[in-house]
Amino acid sequence: MYRKAVLPFTLLAIVFSWQPVLADEVEIVGATAKKSGSGWTFSVTLRHADTGWDHYADLWQVVSPEGDLLGERVLLHPHVDEQPFTRSLSGVEVPEGIDEVVIRARDSVHGVSPQEFTLQLR
Repeated sequence: MYRKAVLPFTLLAIVFSWQPVLADEVEIVGATAKKSGSGWTFSVTLRHADTGWDHYADLWQVVSPEGDLLGERVLLHPHVDEQPFTRSLSGVEVPEGIDEVVIRARDSVHGVSPQEFTLQLR
């Protein structure tokens, strides 16, 4: 009888322990912004279990709080052996009065991650 009661809980534990592996969406680990000339330079650090050309983190974006796209960095290849990794984008024009932006990231299988990273501009 004890075995019958434990078995469902064991199966649930196994299923939920695999959930992070199955999710496999790109994670925004961190981001910085630096004013440079008339624009901004953004450096974004991503983590993703890139497996090769069929599944990798392929883009990150800088978006205004209202949802306007200010800039995006297309990632042209997988970073299988470089995790997490940081890439920069310079010359991003941020309109006057905006003091924070949102960073979004995407992978080639799951699309845009539900995670967003809010970054204060100083």
